[in-house]
Amino acid sequence: MQDRRWLVGLFVLVYLAMLLGGAALKPGYSPVAQYISELGATGSAHARLISLAGFIPVGVLGAVLLVVMAARVPLMGIGRVGYWLLLCEPLAWIGSALAPCDLGCPHGGSVWQVLHNLLGVLTYLGTTLGLVLMAAAPGLRPATRLLWIALAMAWLLLFLLMGTPALADVRGLLQRLAEWLVYGALCSAAWHLAGPRAIATGAATTRG
Repeated sequence: MQDRRWLVGLFVLVYLAMLLGGAALKPGYSPVAQYISELGATGSAHARLISLAGFIPVGVLGAVLLVVMAARVPLMGIGRVGYWLLLCEPLAWIGSALAPCDLGCPHGGSVWQVLHNLLGVLTYLGTTLGLVLMAAAPGLRPATRLLWIALAMAWLLLFLLMGTPALADVRGLLQRLAEWLVYGALCSAAWHLAGPRAIATGAATTRG
């Protein structure tokens, strides 16, 4: 029965530290034109350090946050399945450390690059499905249902756009926009649900 907003704040800080710190360690790295996973690309500067001290902590904290908040999330039925599909995201961060992309993160390449690409496709599709199923949960307010649907469509659209050759110069920006939209909404919801007021409200509703 504790205030767990500190966990949300910690996740945000570690995520930002990974993004900013990783970019600072990479000579010539462009956050606009390059994928986030290129921070840990095989053969690039400080790749192992960024993967172990950046990608894995983000993934572990994201998974812990989802597990800890599960009991407080007011989703039932199919929406609960969608919630657990969000684990695709933290698993992708850990997977990116274990199966790093090649330099330039091409569509084809080494075995690790192929595994990395497959992981990316499964992650984006899994997260899209998770958001859609959350939107289909019974008892949601119309505004909340619309929010999850809009995020799912934006997430999928940005994923398709970032893989378009004509937009290669801004693929990093598109990826960050997708993450900031979805992660921002999820962290905002988690912050609200993790607070003591939300706990008290939930307890009163249960007694009633």
